[in-house]
Amino acid sequence: MKGPLFYAKILLFGEYGIIKDSKGLAIPFNSYKGALKSAKNISGEAKKSNESLARFYKYLAKLKTDLVTFNLEELKKDIDEGMYFDSSIPQGYGVGSSGALVASIYDKYATDKITVLENLTRDKLLNLKTIFSLMESFFHGKSSGLDPLNSYLSLPLLINSKENIEPAGIPSQKEGKGAVFLLDSEQIGETEPMVNIFMNKMKNEGFRKMISEEFSLYTDACIEDFLRGNIKSLFGNVKSLSKIVLTNFKPMIPVAFHKVWEHGIQTNDYYLKLCGSGGGGYILGFTKDYDKAQKSLKDYKLELVYRF
Repeated sequence: MKGPLFYAKILLFGEYGIIKDSKGLAIPFNSYKGALKSAKNISGEAKKSNESLARFYKYLAKLKTDLVTFNLEELKKDIDEGMYFDSSIPQGYGVGSSGALVASIYDKYATDKITVLENLTRDKLLNLKTIFSLMESFFHGKSSGLDPLNSYLSLPLLINSKENIEPAGIPSQKEGKGAVFLLDSEQIGETEPMVNIFMNKMKNEGFRKMISEEFSLYTDACIEDFLRGNIKSLFGNVKSLSKIVLTNFKPMIPVAFHKVWEHGIQTNDYYLKLCGSGGGGYILGFTKDYDKAQKSLKDYKLELVYRF
């Protein structure tokens, strides 16, 4: 048995903001992917994955919702026969490893699934997002459902608000100097503790004001610029966003990268922002000149995501 491939995702803009209903833009990232596989004698990572699927099965069996039903007998039988999720998506890196797994389980075992080939109305997209949120909560404690949605549809998604999501057309890549890239922190980040820090900060009136008046404002402007191809304006807004994140989201940035972050803002060689919830994993970078950014960050592992 070998299931279809599901890809990683990158939330270009909107981390934390989407929890509080500001905009977000997520794109599939095809460098990393995963698929359900089966083997008689499994060991190592495959065995760990199989055991995790067994726990996930128990969670799904108890899930109370009218939105989705699963062929639980078939799922249990496949797990007992050595099914696992074979994935190159790094875990705890903010690129949707659990999202791809959730998408693959829904695709194979949901009995009345909404398919990618249907006319995806707003209602269908919201239903899918809600289903995926319920499913992925097993892994994170609380999930927006966006990672699995992105992985399942394999389309760029524009999140206007919690109740308004639509497929987005992003400008095709050019062979220019500019780029979006991933910077590997070589540390694993956990979503739940980071979200808890954010929720505690939201109890502070000054922090809430900063989120609505600065963070959300620049996030929305970045999304608008990116979708319209306004590159000059985009970099101005990304720089402002990078500064805001450095000032207000320090606990989400690994300590070793505070100076690296600051250096990018001061030199304009690159601008960094969180990729997902932070705390480790990947950091997202934007640069007008990828060669210059590579030289400036020569001690770190970079991965290209998108060219301007």
